[in-house]
Amino acid sequence: MQGKVEICGVNTAQLKMLPQAEMEQLLLQAKNGDSQARERLIEGNLRLVLSVLQRFDRRGDCPDDLFQVGCIGLIKAISNFDPTKQVRFSTYGVPMIAGEIRRYLRDNAPIRVSRSIRDVAYRVLQCKEAMVAKLGRDPTLEELSRELDIPLKDVAEAMDAVCAPMSLYDPVYADGGDPLTVMDQVRDTRNTDEHWMEHIALRDAFNTLSPREKQILCLRFYDGKTQMEVAGSLGISQAQVSRLEKNAIAAMRKKVSIISS
Repeated sequence: MQGKVEICGVNTAQLKMLPQAEMEQLLLQAKNGDSQARERLIEGNLRLVLSVLQRFDRRGDCPDDLFQVGCIGLIKAISNFDPTKQVRFSTYGVPMIAGEIRRYLRDNAPIRVSRSIRDVAYRVLQCKEAMVAKLGRDPTLEELSRELDIPLKDVAEAMDAVCAPMSLYDPVYADGGDPLTVMDQVRDTRNTDEHWMEHIALRDAFNTLSPREKQILCLRFYDGKTQMEVAGSLGISQAQVSRLEKNAIAAMRKKVSIISS
């Protein structure tokens, strides 16, 4: 959003700010049903919406959409604000605007999560905002857990659930040429040449075994059965199972070493 002059057709450089005295007068008039005062309040507090949007400008969401949602929060704040209370409108309006934007982001997240987790995340985000204002820094997960009396595991799970997913094509670094993306830094630790060769060698070695040896290895290492259980299934002794198993493994090792060399 940095450097953006127009949002939803509104020239942000020309937005006006209302003096405090005029703000208080308009709030009283709007509370009494004056629609023109309400319109002037909305126009005079659009900068407040923009200031809240700065908290969300790194998520990658459309600023125009967030601005419109923030304006809905501003309208709700104006409608619900009690001018007789000794509270500045901005103190009341900022949480309302931020809450409306968070609700929009939560309900339109690319990954759907359960309502209970979203509710926990909403409480955590509110608590985090309050603790940032109090501490002057981002609180740790442990501090949030203690403040809300919620298990640390649930706090971490809720925060992970509402994080925006990262695309493999998101740029990580650019130096005048082609940008370096997330995909360029992700390594496949399973499907490497070495693993493929090992898989092929093991498959070829397994195919050289007798049907009985194949059956014993499958029961032992695929189904997880004990030698006694295998012996009972095949109607042979445990000693025979042990001997056949050792011979099969030794034959496969020999075959693999030949293929690898």
